[in-house]
Amino acid sequence: MLLKDIRDYQILFLGLFLVLGIGTRDWTLRPELIGVAIATSLAIQLILSLVIGHWSLANDKGQSPNLRSALITSLGLSLLLRADHWTTMAIAAALAIASKFIFQVGDKHFFNPANFGIISALILTPDAWVSPGQWGEEWWYGLLFLGTGGMILQRIGRWDTTAAFLGSYSLLEAIRNLWLGWTWDVYWHRLMSGSLLLFALFMITDPRSIPNSRIGRVVWAICIAGLTFILRNYFFVSTAVFWALFTLAPLSILIDVLWLAPRFAWQEKDEEAGEELLTQHS
Repeated sequence: MLLKDIRDYQILFLGLFLVLGIGTRDWTLRPELIGVAIATSLAIQLILSLVIGHWSLANDKGQSPNLRSALITSLGLSLLLRADHWTTMAIAAALAIASKFIFQVGDKHFFNPANFGIISALILTPDAWVSPGQWGEEWWYGLLFLGTGGMILQRIGRWDTTAAFLGSYSLLEAIRNLWLGWTWDVYWHRLMSGSLLLFALFMITDPRSIPNSRIGRVVWAICIAGLTFILRNYFFVSTAVFWALFTLAPLSILIDVLWLAPRFAWQEKDEEAGEELLTQHS
């Protein structure tokens, strides 16, 4: 049976990744922290929706708060962020959801919520960390991420962003590898990261916080890849992708001014998908 909303697939897949991570990677992930992240995200979403009155954040036209988005954010935080204390996860989740309401231009938030929560926890708390290599380099993880992420991106039409980011970052790493005279196994080692694929497929492609136009998304993704490359190779920042996205998130405002395009709306995409399915089965 097909799920009603594209975001339902995101929730299903992210939940599957959590189960796989705990079961096959032996993460230091405590179930109570997942519960804290989910409960805090949903609570803050409800409270701020009531206080600020932005029920339209749900789906642009609906009359209920956007609980799917809050759940996706909490699952993303659970997958990527590690902490020793529950208060750290609560702070990350609360600030992640609050960023959607605070940092808006034209009724569009420009920070990726999960990424904002991760960076906030890294800056504000002493016990938060991110382990980019937590997924290892097993090939089947890559296939799983590409398959599930590809399904989502095909429906929301954001493959261009992932392709621009991975393509430009891979090219920069290849040039550096050639320049230093390293063997190609070093190159593949630097690229075969499950966390990098998760970022490229599920975080940098958030349609509500990235540029609206295709050319804008391509330019923006290339800029993030370039900054990631610099931070990782010249400043030795292991969490370079998250800092690059956080730093360049406001650039999407300028890009939307330079290249005008309709703003993404989940409900419109859902209706289009439904119409396509009806056409196929009629």
